[in-house]
Amino acid sequence: MDFQDIKYAAADGVAVITLARPAYRNAQSYRMLDEIDAAFDRAKADREVRVVIVRGSEGNFSTGHDLGTPEGMEYRDALGAQPGIEVYDQFKKYNLDLLVKWRNFPKPTIAMVEGYCIYAGWMLAACCDVVFADEGAQFLGGFVEYNSIPWDIGVRRAKELCFESRFISAREAADYGFVNRVLPGEALERETFAYARRVAENTPETLRMIKIQMNKAQDAAGFTNAVEDSLGDYVAMMWMPGNQHRMEGQKRLVSVDLAVKGRKGQRFGQ
Repeated sequence: MDFQDIKYAAADGVAVITLARPAYRNAQSYRMLDEIDAAFDRAKADREVRVVIVRGSEGNFSTGHDLGTPEGMEYRDALGAQPGIEVYDQFKKYNLDLLVKWRNFPKPTIAMVEGYCIYAGWMLAACCDVVFADEGAQFLGGFVEYNSIPWDIGVRRAKELCFESRFISAREAADYGFVNRVLPGEALERETFAYARRVAENTPETLRMIKIQMNKAQDAAGFTNAVEDSLGDYVAMMWMPGNQHRMEGQKRLVSVDLAVKGRKGQRFGQ
């Protein structure tokens, strides 16, 4: 498969998937998601690959879903899903099924986060096993299709952040348990790759069993059932009569717009 929206490379036991739509701050189109999935499949089939790093290009991890770029809509329309169950199945595939699949990818995965990590960006980082972040990274989580946030940072903290809709720093994300390590920009790539190389020194059998057991611990508490069930509530919200979830005339969610205003000090009490 020839990639257009990502880059893929593998060396020394480590594969790297790079989101490569810098003009849109690596917004995730359906084509990008298909290419990420194909890259994961390639890494799975490669016996030399023991670890996968997922990163963004040109200073941003991902600003979320592609909400209507011309090439994004062209690719989506070309898939040919018919209104009804086909559109639902397509939506479920790109917003839940692929994330669950990547969460259960049989090799360790590391999200290397710089810049913005918003909504679907959070989803992608969340399905990785380990998250390393630049100290200047900005995270925005919310009620999304792959609703892992209560598991990522705890229910009370998830409620607090989602109710208000605000960005958190990499340090906050680490304090809340979402980010493993916060590193200065010049050290992020060096330390992430060094960690990946050390992980790659372990045996495939050990790495596989560790990951299975950690994921089983979450599943015993209901993780997979919870994210599957949450998609239904998300779809209901999206199609709820009178619900205006996007800004008028803009390709931005209302909740994201609130967070952006918060960064500018334009919200109540700021």
